[in-house]
Amino acid sequence: MWKGSSAVMRIRRLLWAGGALAGMAVASHAFAQVPAAPLPDIHQLMRAVEDHQKKVDTMRENYTYTSFQTRQEIDAGGQVKKTETEEREEFFVNGHPIRRVVKRDGKPLTGAEEQKESQRVTKLVEKAQKVPRGEPLDTPAVTVGRLLEIMDLRNPRREMYRGRATVVLDFIGRKDAKTHGIAEDASKKLQGTLWIDEADLQVAHVEVSFDDNFRVAGGLLASIEKGSSLHFDQSPVNGGLWMPTGAEVSMQARVMLFKNLRERITERNYDFKSFHVDAQGSEGKPGAVGKP
Repeated sequence: MWKGSSAVMRIRRLLWAGGALAGMAVASHAFAQVPAAPLPDIHQLMRAVEDHQKKVDTMRENYTYTSFQTRQEIDAGGQVKKTETEEREEFFVNGHPIRRVVKRDGKPLTGAEEQKESQRVTKLVEKAQKVPRGEPLDTPAVTVGRLLEIMDLRNPRREMYRGRATVVLDFIGRKDAKTHGIAEDASKKLQGTLWIDEADLQVAHVEVSFDDNFRVAGGLLASIEKGSSLHFDQSPVNGGLWMPTGAEVSMQARVMLFKNLRERITERNYDFKSFHVDAQGSEGKPGAVGKP
């Protein structure tokens, strides 16, 4: 994990949680209109998506993949002043994503770094085994059911996305909604659009942005500026299992009242592999299941 203040890390986690706020977890925008057809009830559709996601989460625990993340610090003029990369192995335990860092800036971890990372991941796996599915592990989250109470869903329509029919919904946080916790409070400041694959009941794409400044601890700790955004993608890999395939965050914030933070973070997931556990309890050899 990159170095930085705890305030910066909380902001990053909150923005990455935007994908979860929208329903779970950046591709081309070649969207096309689909001929008019009766649309499903929006609330019933969202609850069906949430129920289906629980089944998918169980299947995902048989897979691992590589995630490559690039973080760029941007100056006031919009120019990149610093770039860092991180390569990670990702997998799921009890429905929770676990990320093991294997390289930073293209270089494998040193012996000491690898040992420290292994200890961190071991503790996280143990925690994931105890935390019930659907509850946050180390990142603020909001369930779809709760989201429906906080968000206004509007303008339902059908569009083709990546050659598949999707139901598209715009959403915006209700300013008058009663919320509890940082994730729910932040959701009131969000607006965006969801693309739901109607055949597979999966969120294929989501675009989220803050429509107003969001202050953490009244602005004393940090303030996320209006316009900060997140794009998130999922796709079916070989065999039809939907997996997270990429994301992009654009963030502007002020930390501890004096430090301006501008970052662009992109993530690409690939090399999806399946594995199994044999009768003796040891993992079988992974097998590739294809790239998005």
